[in-house]
Amino acid sequence: MHPNVERVAAALKELGATGQIVELPEAARTAEAAAEQLGCPVGAIANSLVFAADDTPLLVLTSGAHRVDTAKAAALAGARRVRRATPEFVREATGQPIGGVAPVGHPAPIRTLVDTWLGEHEVVWAAGGHPHTVFPTSFEELVRITGGTPADVGA
Repeated sequence: MHPNVERVAAALKELGATGQIVELPEAARTAEAAAEQLGCPVGAIANSLVFAADDTPLLVLTSGAHRVDTAKAAALAGARRVRRATPEFVREATGQPIGGVAPVGHPAPIRTLVDTWLGEHEVVWAAGGHPHTVFPTSFEELVRITGGTPADVGA
């Protein structure tokens, strides 16, 4: 198991999460690719998007069915500006690569917004720390394990 996946699995266990990490046959760097491999609606994929909110990491767990409105995210985070983070910023903040960023298992806690649209799905799939891994969860569990704030972040 990849070290990132081990860290995420350990964090999930410590937090009492119910789902187990599964390995996909192919990398799922997009919500569409993950949904296709899992046989679920794209809206049931929790995209882990890292933004720089006034240069502080902000993790937005958003439904794969829509894009994040950065103006809404900025207002919710109390930031002047929210912009998409660089791959280097993402890896520094999370220890994980873009396309595999899990909601947990980071070097330090990251302020997190959890898209309320994910609540439309009984099972939500989130990345497991590597582009080949995901785990099943729910909207409620994502909020709990991340200490995140439920929010309407869709554009």
